[in-house]
Amino acid sequence: MSTIETLRRVLHECRTIAVVGLSPQWHRPSHFVGKYLLAHGYRMVPVNPMATEIIGEPCYPDLRTAAAALKTQGITIDMVDCFRKSEDMPPLADDAIAIGAKCLWMQLSVVNEEAAAKARAAGLDVVMDRCVKIEHARLFGGLNWA
Repeated sequence: MSTIETLRRVLHECRTIAVVGLSPQWHRPSHFVGKYLLAHGYRMVPVNPMATEIIGEPCYPDLRTAAAALKTQGITIDMVDCFRKSEDMPPLADDAIAIGAKCLWMQLSVVNEEAAAKARAAGLDVVMDRCVKIEHARLFGGLNWA
């Protein structure tokens, strides 16, 4: 269970966010979240093997490739925000741990206790079944953003 204090801390400290499963289609929730993150001062890193650019940002086929590319620029991924099915989460938890992320965030309706336990054991904060955009807007103001 994520407390308000934990959510506020994570959203304050994690400034570079990889969005795994970000859609290039403007009407998809992940696309809206990506735009919201950019508009609110975050570095948003698209991860989708089917695209090379989304919302004007270079898109990477997987999390480890994204982390390696950013590392050459001195940038580390703080949060891994996942728009994937619950059953897809254990390997993504492994990747989040491997790249040194601080937080594994699973979007609305995404819950995987195995992945969460693995990430927590490695020292990551874990958020499940919550939306980064909704929580940021609720805690920092931005519910009127469209």
